[in-house]
Formats: sequence, C-alpha cells, structure tokens
Amino acid sequence: MSQILVMDNELEDAKNFARVMYVVHAVVFLFSLGTLSLLPLIANYIKRPSTEGTFVHSHHTWMIRTFWFSLLWALVGWCLFFTIVGPFIVWGLAWIWYVYRVIRGFVDLNNNKAMPV
Repeated sequence: MSQILVMDNELEDAKNFARVMYVVHAVVFLFSLGTLSLLPLIANYIKRPSTEGTFVHSHHTWMIRTFWFSLLWALVGWCLFFTIVGPFIVWGLAWIWYVYRVIRGFVDLNNNKAMPV
C-alpha cells in the first residue's frame, strides 16, 4: 500500500514539474521571444528520463519537439527575410503554433492524457 502511495506521489510530482515547465516555456517565449528557451529545454532533457513509463514522459517529449520545430520555423522565417515572401507570415504562424502546443499540452496534462508523440 505504501509503495502505491510513493508511486502516486512521484507521478504527481512529475506532473507538477511538467506544469511548471509549460508555464516557463510560455513565459520565456512571450517575454524573450524564444531567446531564453534553452533554459526550460535543458530542464526537460534532464527530467524526461525520470518519467519513463508514465504519460508525463510524452509531455516532456512534446515540449522538446515544440522547441526544436519552433526554432526550425524561426530559421525558415529568417531565410525568407531576404526574399519577396515576407517572413512575418511564417513567424506569425509559428507563434500561433507554439502557443497552441503549450496550451494543448497543459490542458492534456491536467486531464492526465499522454501527448501524441
């Protein structure tokens, strides 16, 4: 019985940490336009192995992929900066996509759902 309580506490701690990470990703992205996003990314990489076998693991993977794909879209926008097509469309869509992924991940975490990774 006590082992189940310990496992439940560990899962709840992992969920709480993932919640904090979603908030940190959102705040860092909003206030630094992604320039400080390496900080929560590193924390995701550090904590992800300890959540192996739980649905929280998929949330860390979701946040990590969100970072890398948003970086990719930012680079595509910069490449388009010197072309006829304005980068602002790409950057705007990337911003909306990032916000969607953070909100969806946070909501699914609170509903105890794994992310489709």
